[in-house]
Amino acid sequence: MTINERQDEIIEEFSGFDDWMDKYQLLIDLGNEQEPLDEKYKTESNLIDGCQSRVWLQADYVDGKIHFQAESDALIVKGIVALLIRVLNDQTPQDILSADLYFIEEIGLKEHLSPTRSNGLLAMVKQARMYALAFSQKA
Repeated sequence: MTINERQDEIIEEFSGFDDWMDKYQLLIDLGNEQEPLDEKYKTESNLIDGCQSRVWLQADYVDGKIHFQAESDALIVKGIVALLIRVLNDQTPQDILSADLYFIEEIGLKEHLSPTRSNGLLAMVKQARMYALAFSQKA
């Protein structure tokens, strides 16, 4: 599945809810469904700067694609990072670098997050792209 196909799928899921409390619940559910991050990856170097909560993002370069794993100690943030991983996971560095992550805007996430969570989301996207940039040098 392409990045845009995954984004469209997420937009479709969120469009079924009119109430933001339901959308927050969906985010929490997505976060809870995510595999816990192995303790060995919960390191200072995987901690994302700019997030109010603690968010770890681990990336591995396997067969020309980037495999992401992440976790957060905050429920909603865990759901947000789960969405981001769902969109970017197992894609090539070039696809990640050139992706327009329109799902964030489309599902209304940007305007319904507090400024600190919004900054955290931008920091997560930035970190994922930094990994993609680093791995693109190896490609």
